[in-house]
Amino acid sequence: MAARTEHTPSTAGTRDLVAACRTEIPELTRQLIAAIFTDIPEWTDYSPVSRDDLHRACCRYLTRVLELIAGEVADPDRDEVAAAIGRNRAAQGVPLEAMLRTFRLGGQIVWEALLDKAGELPPGEVRKIGVATWSAIDGMSSALVTSYRGTELEQVRRDERRRHGLIEDLLAGSARDATFAVRAARELNLPAQGGYLVVVVRGDRPKVEIGTETALAALGIRSVWHDRVDTVVGLVSLEQRDGSAVLDQVRTRIRGRAAASPVVQGLAQIETGHALALLGLETLPAASQGLVSLEQRYPEALLLRSADLTALMVARTLGPVLELPTREHEILLRTLAIWLQENCSAANAAPRLHCHRNTVINRLQRISALLGRRLEGQRAYLELSLALAALEMGLIEPA
Repeated sequence: MAARTEHTPSTAGTRDLVAACRTEIPELTRQLIAAIFTDIPEWTDYSPVSRDDLHRACCRYLTRVLELIAGEVADPDRDEVAAAIGRNRAAQGVPLEAMLRTFRLGGQIVWEALLDKAGELPPGEVRKIGVATWSAIDGMSSALVTSYRGTELEQVRRDERRRHGLIEDLLAGSARDATFAVRAARELNLPAQGGYLVVVVRGDRPKVEIGTETALAALGIRSVWHDRVDTVVGLVSLEQRDGSAVLDQVRTRIRGRAAASPVVQGLAQIETGHALALLGLETLPAASQGLVSLEQRYPEALLLRSADLTALMVARTLGPVLELPTREHEILLRTLAIWLQENCSAANAAPRLHCHRNTVINRLQRISALLGRRLEGQRAYLELSLALAALEMGLIEPA
């Protein structure tokens, strides 16, 4: 900044020259506005700005350039006129490139006006005026960029806070109010009606790949993804698509333990979908990875929803086995679980257990004796499977 001040001329000749140009500010403003608009749209995107607003800003800008050249105002890098223009244009959505081009054009117009009136000024004085002119333009351009970027950042933060609040309200059930649902749909670019999947991701470092929302949008799948304290929540619109196919697309972009709700209808049911997705998540072991649907975990979800009944069922179904020493009951329970997974075939279970078929049969007979019941039969299979699931989920701690 010291360099800019050093090159600011303050001679009587310079002040007179600037004063003469000030009388022509209306004409210089007209020239600048005419120069702004060309046949290249991206250079002239002032569509959000009214003609009067643009005229006032150009007039202020040209006036401030002359004030800086005359040394009446210091520190162009922090110039408030340029900063105010930057704030306003960022809020209006005018491209920064268009603004910088306007500043350069304005500097050129001022410089040409000064040269036209320089007359008999010594070459050294003219050179100083040139340095001061472009120093002013550079400084004001810097102030413009700083202000513009700061306003953009604040807008992003404000938009993120608004988006965060809207999604939190959806998860809290506010979309049961039809008016709120319509507003949330518009601001989040989601349909108010139609099928939705709610996805919840959790883990030591829950992660949904960066760009998931954009990647899904490229496939025609609208969604929003929302960071909470311990989870990431996704609201995924189906819009007549098959839920399983959509989940396949989501699954490839998730790193962590995740669960999806069954299909719920409209934003009004997002709260319900979120609760169901959380229920599905709780059925998964803490160390698991990947995405499952609650529809794949209904038995486990039922166990979670009825903790007292689950404890009674496990005690009645497997109690005598659980009373054995840890090593012994773990071997028996693993044998029982794999036997059930292999459709009650000892021959198929034996290789997985790394033992002989007869060993499997002997272990099953011991379990049957301890429980005082046969292990075969539809009801036995159901109760044993549910009890083993409860143990796997950690709902019951073995004695």
